Amino acid sequence: MATRNSEKLFAYLQKIHDRFEQISAELSLPETAQQQKKFRELSKELYSLKPQEEKYHQLGRVLRRRRDAEGLLAAEDPEMSALAREELSVLEREEEALIGETEVLMVSDPGEDSRNAFLEIRAGAGGDEASLFASDLLRMYMRVAERKKWKAEVISTTYSGIGGIKEVILYVKGTEVNKFLKFESGVHRVQRVPETEASGRIHTSTVTVAVLPEAEDVEIDFNPKDIRIDTYAASGPGGQHVNKTESAIRVTHIPSGIVVTCQDEKSQHKNKDKALKVLKARLFEHEKSRQEESIAQNRRSQVGSGERSEKIRTYNFPQNRVTDHRVSGRNFNIGFVIDGDMDELVADLTESHVRARIEEKIKSLTS
Repeated sequence: MATRNSEKLFAYLQKIHDRFEQISAELSLPETAQQQKKFRELSKELYSLKPQEEKYHQLGRVLRRRRDAEGLLAAEDPEMSALAREELSVLEREEEALIGETEVLMVSDPGEDSRNAFLEIRAGAGGDEASLFASDLLRMYMRVAERKKWKAEVISTTYSGIGGIKEVILYVKGTEVNKFLKFESGVHRVQRVPETEASGRIHTSTVTVAVLPEAEDVEIDFNPKDIRIDTYAASGPGGQHVNKTESAIRVTHIPSGIVVTCQDEKSQHKNKDKALKVLKARLFEHEKSRQEESIAQNRRSQVGSGERSEKIRTYNFPQNRVTDHRVSGRNFNIGFVIDGDMDELVADLTESHVRARIEEKIKSLTS
């Protein structure tokens, strides 16, 4: 098994090596150095490929040694055959270790995983109950941030009439935030008896979550002429919380049609800064989707329409369980998950994701 996996993996790494050599050659050209954007992009890609390029050479050396040892197995000298078997046993362990290390590198993006992230939580199907569950999910992610010693800040909130949340944008900053939260994108379904239900009947509602990794300024071609900024009076849950001045900000990116609003701060300047951060994150995700030539990567595909049939996860309160539909054969304790203890769930999702991505990558690059 190790031999077959190693040969497949080496064919994949050969493609990575070829690309690494191609980029190195391009970067050495004088005309490339004069194009700052291209030079920056190629340098970033070269840096991301370097760990796999190193595995290409390591695995190549192991495979050559293995072939030499296999050739000695048929030697007439018993002592030589014994040495060859011993060498093969050592090489098999080295192969297994290299396979594991390479598979992790194949599906990891350290730059992407280390990013901070914006979470957009929106009430979907289910009316008032959906907005109440959106509030619960906001608290859940705040607890995750607290457990991980991250910093979580609400950027913008739109409330429902009964104190729930129609929409909220949460900014989470810390170590490997996007790596942990990236699996949260999608439709979250809740099954429970709402507080507003007198007859005790179980309702099913949904909330959509989108996770947008924070973009760095150098990654976005951001032309100030492409945006329109409007101000208006903020609204809130009522009473003293309603802002009477025009401190709320609406930013529209004209080429893409992306609109971001922010009203939680009393300062117009602070609202503008936050809105521009969110806009950059959305533009980064939009550009990444175009580069990958897959509409499935943008925000709309992450959350779908919010219909119950599109769920990625179900929170069943009567049965005290959380079921993630991307992890087969296992449920999780709803109390732990709602309280932000999601390590086991994310570990299972990561393992499933790694296996699927490895198969996809090897198939696409060795076919």
